[in-house]
Amino acid sequence: MASEKIQLEVVTPERRVLKEDVDEVQVPGLNGYLGILPGHAPLISRLQTGELSYRKSQGTYFLSIVSGYCEVLPDKVTVLAERAERGDEVELERALASKTRAEKRLADVSNPEIDFARASGSLQRALARISACHKGHSGLG
Repeated sequence: MASEKIQLEVVTPERRVLKEDVDEVQVPGLNGYLGILPGHAPLISRLQTGELSYRKSQGTYFLSIVSGYCEVLPDKVTVLAERAERGDEVELERALASKTRAEKRLADVSNPEIDFARASGSLQRALARISACHKGHSGLG
């Protein structure tokens, strides 16, 4: 019989962001979000920048993550991310300023010095951080 919980561990090069027993996990895979429940078949997936969510009996919680990998086992999900922040750790003003800067760069299509791939990545990171922050303060999805 499969366990009713699955252990979620989120690690970056700097720190362990989270290690908790949860009911469900959703990660931003390269081809869309992956939903993971206890007893899931083993897999390894590359992750894109986005929002990781997990559900516990108390509610749904959010993290912003910047690319990485995810290993899924029937009783454990390990996320190795370049960067990760819990929603309640995000500095909203800083994330909003980053979003504004990235949007300005992307709007300046005539400037040959703009690195559009980098600006697009900055915008994706800012949007994930803002979304996790808004949802993280409520504890609900």
